[in-house]
Amino acid sequence: MKGSITARLPQTLVCLLELSTFALGAQSVPIELTSYFNHKAFGTYPNETTFENTNNRSFPPLNHLAPGGIYTSQVTGIKYDFPSYTGPLLPDNLICENQTIPILSNGTAGKPFSLNMLVANDLRDAIVSYNLTYIYTDGTTALSELRALSFFNWLTMSHGELISSFTWTPAGKDWNTSQIFEFTGSLDPTKTLAAVQLPMANNATTGRVHVFSMSLWSSELTGAAAEVQSVRPTQKWTEAGNQIVEVTINNVGDKCVSGTGLTVSMHGLGVNTVETASIKRLCPGDQKRVNIGVTGQANGTTVAVTLAGASTNQTFSFSGIDLGFETFTTDYDSLGKHESADWFDNAKYGIFIHWGPYAVTGYGGVAPNETYAEWFWWYSNEHFNGADKSDCYDYRRETFGPDWDYDDTFEYFTASAWDPKEWVDLFADAGAKYFVLTTKHHDGFSLFDAGATSNRSSINYGPQRDLVQELFDAAATYQPTMKRGTYFSLPEWYNPDFGPYGFKQHDTVKSTSWLGMLATNPFTNLTEPYTGKVPTENFIDDLQYPQMETLAYKYGSDIMWCDAGTANKTAEFASEWWNWARTQDKQVVMNSRCGIAQASDFETPEYSTYSSAQRHKWESNQGMDPYSYGYNSKTPASSYMNASTIVYSLVDMVAKNGNFLLDIGPRADGTIVETEAANLRQAGKWIHAHAEAIFNTTYWFVQTEIASPQEVRFTQTDDAFYIVFLEVPDVADDGHVWVNATIPILEGDVLSLLGVNVTGADELAWKTSEEGYLAISVSDEALAAEEYGWVFKVAYA
Repeated sequence: MKGSITARLPQTLVCLLELSTFALGAQSVPIELTSYFNHKAFGTYPNETTFENTNNRSFPPLNHLAPGGIYTSQVTGIKYDFPSYTGPLLPDNLICENQTIPILSNGTAGKPFSLNMLVANDLRDAIVSYNLTYIYTDGTTALSELRALSFFNWLTMSHGELISSFTWTPAGKDWNTSQIFEFTGSLDPTKTLAAVQLPMANNATTGRVHVFSMSLWSSELTGAAAEVQSVRPTQKWTEAGNQIVEVTINNVGDKCVSGTGLTVSMHGLGVNTVETASIKRLCPGDQKRVNIGVTGQANGTTVAVTLAGASTNQTFSFSGIDLGFETFTTDYDSLGKHESADWFDNAKYGIFIHWGPYAVTGYGGVAPNETYAEWFWWYSNEHFNGADKSDCYDYRRETFGPDWDYDDTFEYFTASAWDPKEWVDLFADAGAKYFVLTTKHHDGFSLFDAGATSNRSSINYGPQRDLVQELFDAAATYQPTMKRGTYFSLPEWYNPDFGPYGFKQHDTVKSTSWLGMLATNPFTNLTEPYTGKVPTENFIDDLQYPQMETLAYKYGSDIMWCDAGTANKTAEFASEWWNWARTQDKQVVMNSRCGIAQASDFETPEYSTYSSAQRHKWESNQGMDPYSYGYNSKTPASSYMNASTIVYSLVDMVAKNGNFLLDIGPRADGTIVETEAANLRQAGKWIHAHAEAIFNTTYWFVQTEIASPQEVRFTQTDDAFYIVFLEVPDVADDGHVWVNATIPILEGDVLSLLGVNVTGADELAWKTSEEGYLAISVSDEALAAEEYGWVFKVAYA
């Protein structure tokens, strides 16, 4: 195989390798793909090419991001040969069609550590996943999930590696961005990569995967060979106020870093490390990111990163590094330097609350035709467009009568039984570290004091109380460590002042829409009132923007959780808010729905999750209700998410670098469905007992999960590694529980079953197979003492 692979290599790549592109140490090695290109993505005018078939969109040229045809990842430091615009005729990317891409690897050329690609799929607002195959020189193969995000998203915008300023359509420029994403796959450190076989992913209906560039990270180092892949200054700071610099470190050798481990520091002209980082365990094939705290200011400087250990003291040099805090501006490149705060990365679990006048109607139908109950007003008005699958129209007429208007709910939205302390105590019992409250949904009704911008609020109608302030005050008093977030809908369905910005999400009759027109009662054909509206000259300037400012500054939101990110002044808002927050020593975050991709600190899959780890932070949001965020009176108690599913979902997401935002829909009087509260508390008992395996952890670069024959997930800290079985572990015929992964466990480590108070569970016997798989000796009594998740902890010696 090795000979045939070499023979098929493009001559340019052979020459590169003969010139020792695998230098001593480690580096990026771009793989030549132009001979495999079969598609064109970049154009200089509409219809010059078509990246996707449905709406004939395409990318504008991105040559300015890749000077000399080389693109360097802003996150990983990997270098790619990047084609971008290649003229009117030449292709610039490949659609995956089972191509086998040869990789030359031998003892003199170094050994690949990771495979990296720039990819995108061509379905709008979708994620496409296939398996690619690593082919090793010993004839073995391994599968790796290739998950490609959509090149074009609207309302919810991912933060890609490369982001265009607009997208071509047949009619001209769509000022929504198009994006390309970076994929990184870990390779088996005991083997040598010979080739990569791409998947068959060329179906335009289910989504095609496009590859623009491919590059290896490779090295000749051996032994316990830790090396620095990249240095990335951030705009975050430590508790002491020092700038955080993220350092990515690989073990490209054949022995584990262990014992006292490594201390990481960085120095350069005018720049010094005042807070070092440490790595206690790093085994072959693994990668970790650590944060160091530095002082100083420098532009384009050269820094030296030192890895110091008991038997090593290595220094790695990096040039062109900009250090120091910057003032955020409205420039999108400036906004792109903001990112998820460490507290949010570590918090993992939050509670979402959808509460408003829609709790009065409390209807979303039943499965399998359930719809979001908080959308009742819209669905009942769109019945004859085919959008109302839960029949809100007939429920509205039969329950409330033909003369009823949505604003008639205000009187019955009372919060009469609401105790904000009970809420925040429940969230704490559930194990959550933050919450996000719907301060204003698409109906335009605010739960806070909107000042001169609107009287359509709980201050003036319904409970006549500032519900946001009361909940935030309760959290500050009774759960002071709990972070507080604000959901905020940028548009309003039926506010006529939004009319100039009105839109439909899709070009179909039954598409969701925010048209900015007063609602028409579907039975009387009379215009419905928009109670409490204050006339504005410009919806964005006079209502949306000042309301976001109110939530940020008056209420002190930690999380600006936007929704329906269309027309906005997010650039102005974010830059001002982030600059102000730094002066207050307050690290805040903003989600992917505020209308600007570069300003997205974290992505927000809705009633869905990611099937593999992603370096850019993400948070899955979904309800305890099968398919509603707001209260749905038709949902039976047995259908709410139970404790087992809560634990499963949380562990699965955390193992893949995600957070879990779990929603509840309180009733109009402020009470929470009893089954929801009970299930939250039941799951909370497990979460509290196993907190160290969830919070303040990171995902494992080598492998996030075992899907079969049993569901297993992995998390880690600097001091320990956690193996979480999401079902009762099977005991094999040899009396062991087997973990078919190369767990970073060494002699002297202590293995225990976390949270189980059974004799012997605090120190379990173990062994490893020739393949490096872990076998655990654990009693049936210990396994029987646990439920939901069985956490084996490896405490490093």
